[in-house]
Amino acid sequence: MNSLLFFFQDSGGASGIFGLLLPLLLMGGIFYFLVILPQKRQKQQLAELVASLKINDEIVTNGGIIGRVKEVRETSFVIMSAEKSLIEVGKAAVVGKKAEG
Repeated sequence: MNSLLFFFQDSGGASGIFGLLLPLLLMGGIFYFLVILPQKRQKQQLAELVASLKINDEIVTNGGIIGRVKEVRETSFVIMSAEKSLIEVGKAAVVGKKAEG
């Protein structure tokens, strides 16, 4: 008897597929707005900061080196981290300007 009731149940049709895709689409949208979009903004702000750096700006690299820009090259900076200590770092290694104070 129970097996007969199982066969006569309505399958749901297209609403079943829509019911499965809607939560997936909502999760994708939430992921985009909470993870991907802020990461794109941060990457764009960092690119603008690196493009605006000039001589005598103090920067911080992703290795923790703090130095003053002495020369700007096409793909790198020459920084002075200590007296008479010049280091060439790639522009991709810069994470920001040194905070004042």
